[in-house]
Amino acid sequence: MDDATIGGASDGELLARHVDGDPDAFSEIVRRHRDRLWAVALRTLGDREEAADAVQDALVSAYRAAHTFRGQSAVTTWLHRITVNACLDRARKAASRRTSPVDDTERLEQLLEPHESAAAPAERGDLHRELLRALRTLPPEQRAALVLVDMQGYPVAEAAKVLDVPTGTVKSRCARGRARLLPLLSHLHPSGRGSSPSSVGRNRTQGTSVPPTAGPNDTDAVKGGGGRA
Repeated sequence: MDDATIGGASDGELLARHVDGDPDAFSEIVRRHRDRLWAVALRTLGDREEAADAVQDALVSAYRAAHTFRGQSAVTTWLHRITVNACLDRARKAASRRTSPVDDTERLEQLLEPHESAAAPAERGDLHRELLRALRTLPPEQRAALVLVDMQGYPVAEAAKVLDVPTGTVKSRCARGRARLLPLLSHLHPSGRGSSPSSVGRNRTQGTSVPPTAGPNDTDAVKGGGGRA
């Protein structure tokens, strides 16, 4: 398949071609969606290495489970669901083995988007670090819901499809998460109060660049499937 044919195909068509043995189709799907998957993973896990591993796990899982896709949701929703599941698996494992508070100062400093890291106003950088630090205090399920709805800008109905839960559950997780975040973030508002955490993170840039990861065929670099299709 030539580049023009690949570029003009829909996600569903590409996934079907991948299942039929097209060697280039899945790579195009990865090219289209990896940045957004990376942004979700990074904000959910708060750690670049863990996020990169989660995205790679998810892409490997998607590559292997493509034949199970039935078109009941968009391909991008399916990919995000696998990625979020991979993140939640890692977050739960990290929580179970954490025995003492982790100093996230250096780690959180690295989470600024590359295009912001040097030029961003100090206030924006401080707010970003505070928000990420506060997110790390939430249970993984609440964190994932807030990342999708308040930071990535997903409608609640779409986030529900990604998380594979009812819309009411997403609303409840977001409400509980915001309530827990508000005391931690209210000092960032000029008045010191009255600012919802959802207004802090909403509509942030979605184009966070993902570092290069091995493709699904690079078996030497694959660390195993972490997402659930």
